[in-house]
Amino acid sequence: MLVLAVVGIGAWQLLPSQDDNNKTITVGTTDAVTSLDPAGAYDAGSWALFSNVFQTLLTFEPGGVEPVPDAAKSCVFEGGGLKSYQCRLRDDITFPSGRKMTAEDVKYSFERVKRINSDVGPASLFSTLASVTADDATTVTFHLRTPDATFPLKVATGAGSIVDKEAYPARSLRTGDGVDGTGPYTLTAYTVNRKADLAPYRNYKGYLSGTGRPIELRYYGDSRKLSSAWAAKQVDVATRTLPPGVLSELNPSDPKQRVTVSDSSETRNLYLNTRANSPLNDVRVRRAMAWLVNREQLAVKVYKGTVDPLYSLIPTGITGHTTSFFDTYPTQSAKKARELLLQAGVSVPVRFTLGYGRNRGAGAEEAAELKQQLEASGLFKVDVRGYEWTDFQKRWAAGKMDAWAVGWVADYPDADTFGSPLVGTGSTMSTGYSSKAVDHLIRDSQQYPDRARAASDFRGIQADVATDVPLIPLWQRKEYVVSTEDVGGGQYLSDGTGVFRLWRLNWI
Repeated sequence: MLVLAVVGIGAWQLLPSQDDNNKTITVGTTDAVTSLDPAGAYDAGSWALFSNVFQTLLTFEPGGVEPVPDAAKSCVFEGGGLKSYQCRLRDDITFPSGRKMTAEDVKYSFERVKRINSDVGPASLFSTLASVTADDATTVTFHLRTPDATFPLKVATGAGSIVDKEAYPARSLRTGDGVDGTGPYTLTAYTVNRKADLAPYRNYKGYLSGTGRPIELRYYGDSRKLSSAWAAKQVDVATRTLPPGVLSELNPSDPKQRVTVSDSSETRNLYLNTRANSPLNDVRVRRAMAWLVNREQLAVKVYKGTVDPLYSLIPTGITGHTTSFFDTYPTQSAKKARELLLQAGVSVPVRFTLGYGRNRGAGAEEAAELKQQLEASGLFKVDVRGYEWTDFQKRWAAGKMDAWAVGWVADYPDADTFGSPLVGTGSTMSTGYSSKAVDHLIRDSQQYPDRARAASDFRGIQADVATDVPLIPLWQRKEYVVSTEDVGGGQYLSDGTGVFRLWRLNWI
């Protein structure tokens, strides 16, 4: 079970002032929205917005590991085989057009995600979904190819956002700046890379007992710009993320601000292109790299101790976590790396490109540090290249880089979210890696409703990943939220469940 460890809260008064019900709370972030269409985005910034303007059949309570009904009244596996999952919808949900939501809308929403199959969309999350049927106006059944106990968790993610079938094209992504969802907020105005204005959706019916305050989400191109906005009091809440130097100096006892620091399941890995046309195709080259990466130095030098070194695919706090990379590569060793490259018969230094998303936290500084660590041995020559975020996504999806560092926010609180999307055949990270053994372990792990029983499968996955090295784990983030002294609820914004709870923010 995930543990939400919050510090610096003190004796906050969490009762809202009735005088401030309609006063807008301004939230600043560096997370970018790549698409307003749920079929075309699989990133933290887009899903943060989706969890507020769309509804899913199920959702997660703060700190919860089991989904609870939202647009659905109930959902259950039928027949005992984990291959047929049925949900009964609420009958009082209406889209902004005034049309009532039906099972056909749910069927349509899931089918179009798979049909469109966007390169940067979430279709891979539904790899076990064979078909969907609308049995009547309020009953929908998901038919799975293989038993998948994690399917309810996936239904509760941004990929399961329910759209109005009359407002979204069946075979292409919707364009423009409009959203037709039934979440606790409506999107009243949107400017790409600048801001999203959210007003409470008064017709919302679902898990929440009520909607929140009006919100203005402001998007900043990099963490320094967010820091400047916070310092200038242009935002009431700053999250994801301020610069490491600023985070390391936050003072929870400062009466002029509220600071929460919580455990997070967000990880960052260095993904490696395993395709035949990449200089990293040979597993011995990738293992050599694993012998040279110094996570502790990266965490201290670049991130000022605001992240923790990570030694496996699955982060700490998630059932099934191991330290497979520490066990296999316990310390930096240029000698062992050189021996591997000699066995591989490759020319030294091995030259490859390392890409990162520009204006995404400390991406440039991190890339520079990794370059220094790898080149210090004389065994590698690294060409570092930064790209605008959307272009960066498309490049890794097309296999146009040899290595790239990307953060991964858990889709749901289960180790499965670090399996198929990251290292399964056809993974979202598009490394070209495919292992029958890993795929088999992923499928096996999905058969257990009691997720603790899947731990041995996850240990096997992590051991294989440390051997095959399609990625090198770098670090695990701590979640920081800072707000002005008169805004409460920041501790609920993000907790590893994949839900960004803007409705929990309030004036106090």
